[in-house]
Amino acid sequence: MPTARTKPATRTSTSKPADPEPKGAAFAPRDMTKKEVTAFLTDLSRAWPDAETELKFSSPFQLLVATALAAQATDASVNRVTPALFAKAPGPAEMALLTPDEVGEFIRTIGLWRNKARNVVALSQMLVERYDGEVPTDRDALETLPGVGRKTAAVVLNVAFGEPAVPVDTHAFRLANRTGLARGKNVLDVERALERRVPLPMLRDSHHWLILQGRYVCKARRPECWRCVATAHCLYPDKELIAPKRAKA
Repeated sequence: MPTARTKPATRTSTSKPADPEPKGAAFAPRDMTKKEVTAFLTDLSRAWPDAETELKFSSPFQLLVATALAAQATDASVNRVTPALFAKAPGPAEMALLTPDEVGEFIRTIGLWRNKARNVVALSQMLVERYDGEVPTDRDALETLPGVGRKTAAVVLNVAFGEPAVPVDTHAFRLANRTGLARGKNVLDVERALERRVPLPMLRDSHHWLILQGRYVCKARRPECWRCVATAHCLYPDKELIAPKRAKA
């Protein structure tokens, strides 16, 4: 009769403890209750009462372009290049007349600028040819535009048209999983969980609260829990262990 195998002894590591969350991928042990969700987001709303996108724009078209340019780039880096670009081509009709090389001269300091320049020209031409130069208010139509994915479309719907769309960027994804607000293995899972779990009156604004909180407080490598206003309802297991870094003498 075969004998049961014994589990090998676990070795005790003598190495230095790892950073609590080196890749920002920690999950809360459970999802928040509906009551906790409301309380958590209420706290965030008080921390960010005037929350809005940090991208600079003056029309739905300019928001669309700025958001597409912000993929794998910071809002600050995009804001440094778009004023000159939009002065040259404020709308899709003007942008459609430029070449990708001409657009590229304005945006070459941001990541993936060559491909983004081609997309900006192509989406502008499509807006002129198919939509009379207007940015569509339909998600499916937005996602047919070159360089426009689900997140970019949701940003335009949320910010430009006031719809309760939930764009999930890296900050919102990390914070939703870390706190237990809406856990999910991928961006789409988190987006759908947020749509189910966040009260409708808070859904549109919650996008901005999550991004700003994730960008400036609940940071990827080391969340700054000591200055978070929403720790009472956050389910991050290591929040009590996180302490501010001491300044070097």
